[in-house]
Amino acid sequence: MNAALDTTPIPATGEDALRDPTLYLNRELSQLDFNFRVLAQAQDPSVPLLERLRFLCISCTNLDEFFEIRAATVRHALDFGLPPGADGLSPSTVLNHIHDRAAELVDAQYKCWNDVLRPSLADVGVRVFSRASWTARQTRWLRAYFRNEIMPVLSPLGLDPAHPFPKILNKSLNIVVVLKGKDAFGRAGHLAIVRAPRSLPRIIHLPQRVAGGQHDFVFLSSVLSAFVDELFPGMEVKGAYQFRVTRNSELIVDEEEVENLALALRDELVGRGYRPAVRLEIAHDCPKPIVRTLLQNFALPDNAVYRIDGAVNLNRVVQVYDMVHRPELKYPVFTPAPHHEPEAIFERVAERDVLLHHPFDSFAAVLDLIKQAAIDPNVLAIKQTLYRTGKDSAIVEALVQAARNGKDVTVVVELRARFDEDANLGVADRLQEAGAQVVYGVVGYKTHAKMLLIVRREGRKLRRYVHLGTGNYHSGTARAYTDIGLLTADADIGNDVHLLFQQLSGLAPTTKLKRLLQSPFTLHPGLIRKIEREAKLAKAGKPARIIIKINAINEPRIIRALYAASQAGVQIDLIVRGACAVRPGVPGISDNIRVRSIVGRFLEHSRLYWFGNGGSPELYCASADWLERNLLHRVETCFPILDKHLAARVFKDGLQNYLDDNCNAWELQSDGSYVKLTPGDDTPHSAQGTLLAKA
Repeated sequence: MNAALDTTPIPATGEDALRDPTLYLNRELSQLDFNFRVLAQAQDPSVPLLERLRFLCISCTNLDEFFEIRAATVRHALDFGLPPGADGLSPSTVLNHIHDRAAELVDAQYKCWNDVLRPSLADVGVRVFSRASWTARQTRWLRAYFRNEIMPVLSPLGLDPAHPFPKILNKSLNIVVVLKGKDAFGRAGHLAIVRAPRSLPRIIHLPQRVAGGQHDFVFLSSVLSAFVDELFPGMEVKGAYQFRVTRNSELIVDEEEVENLALALRDELVGRGYRPAVRLEIAHDCPKPIVRTLLQNFALPDNAVYRIDGAVNLNRVVQVYDMVHRPELKYPVFTPAPHHEPEAIFERVAERDVLLHHPFDSFAAVLDLIKQAAIDPNVLAIKQTLYRTGKDSAIVEALVQAARNGKDVTVVVELRARFDEDANLGVADRLQEAGAQVVYGVVGYKTHAKMLLIVRREGRKLRRYVHLGTGNYHSGTARAYTDIGLLTADADIGNDVHLLFQQLSGLAPTTKLKRLLQSPFTLHPGLIRKIEREAKLAKAGKPARIIIKINAINEPRIIRALYAASQAGVQIDLIVRGACAVRPGVPGISDNIRVRSIVGRFLEHSRLYWFGNGGSPELYCASADWLERNLLHRVETCFPILDKHLAARVFKDGLQNYLDDNCNAWELQSDGSYVKLTPGDDTPHSAQGTLLAKA
């Protein structure tokens, strides 16, 4: 799906040849292409209809975040004259490519909605009415609704020298109105802005007596556009055009210059909604002079505007998914497999390691471990990292209870978890009020590791119980993301995790760990050593293979090591959900590298590293993707699966199962495009479907 680039074979003349920019796909464009694969789920007739709607909205929400973070980062690089990355593309070139590719995606999203999903939903009795299709009765009801429920909270603003262009909140719904005539003070009308407060519902459910059906809806934006004239009595509305601006949402705090990170973040959060703009979405029929006026006010170039054929906040239609209770239009409900009796969790883990493959295995095992630790009189201390927890987190409740019960509770709360900063500040306050010791991590390094350590007295000895995971301590994402978790009482792993918590609290130097690899110290060089080991095996004529499952990869030294291993004859399979800078299949360079992306019912999130190691395979799970930020600028953990039976299970279910998928797999081509695989004459195999059947 990327534009084809030159794939002429490059002479194998050492590492310098592997630095050639044509060997690297651009991370931002690759990430953008992932959303085409998500949108393909919305276009797939075999997916239940309301789930297709949900996938459409996910692609829209993902695109919002892409502009807020990734496109904003490129614009920042342009503004500050930063050099190109490994792909050699200048920031201005990348921004132009982003505009062209994003415009294709937006066009595809609205065609999917207008031409496919909206009519298909209407056919099964779920109608989202366009303004043109309202009946006289519906129009009367909506006008009354506007007057009674909407108009009282609106504050239209006419633009003149005394009323400059207002601040527009990030991703808020707005209407720019073209007026003719004079107001009560004799001022000539020209332009006005109507901002929709966030207190108003973006999707309005029509009563059955008015619409005739049980599941009938309209967009708030349609109602605002239809009745906006009532806000300007005595003036003529010549046009009303909805628009939305997306802003840079990356918080910037100079941690070395602030005395209190929590206070600094609170200050930054206040202004996040009004940071520099990066995108303007506006109605497709808005006149060019008005578009130019908006671009000037938001200090945006021409290639930052996207004309929209429908509601500018299309992702809000996901509310219909929640409001319509039609099981036949959704995926079948499934119950994750339980693993134990809650009261016996310590005995079970003491006996042998427990592997959890979410969402197919219940997240309750992790919750039960913390809950039992909170009330067990033999538990002395609990230490945990929290990155995202979700609202009303049962884990936070258990930690609060543990602290109140006199346990020594230490929690590393990563305040800089993107878009969860405010929630995490609240979690930190709550834990501190309960008596827990809260640590904000390490200056300059985001704590992304997922670790839980429980110290329990058993007879005359203290035993450490550990949970390590590839995903967050968030019950909601545990039902929607695929992740691996390990519960273990292994003494070496327990000691390693203990040392990591000492590092995070600022009480330990760099320490050699026995079992775990960690960023930013040992994970990156450790991975390169393991890749190079496979290359040596291949050169010696021995079997050599690498299988990696991650969300994204762009770290140049890792990629160069993979290219060198491919040249040596190592068979390399990369299962990369999103952005992938590796260019597979380049003759003489990456002939032995295959890259696939799996997009299905659940978000693929687990990070698994498997190395053949000459017949004694090593399998690791990790919190880290193979991105520069994760490997070099974050605190991450990478842990081995030591139990051979569990390692075999992870390999079978988490790796080979995904390599066999021919229903939800996309294969990356050497030109940067992705091709959807189909079963053809083979037996259809869905990796997630296989795991669901087992559950």
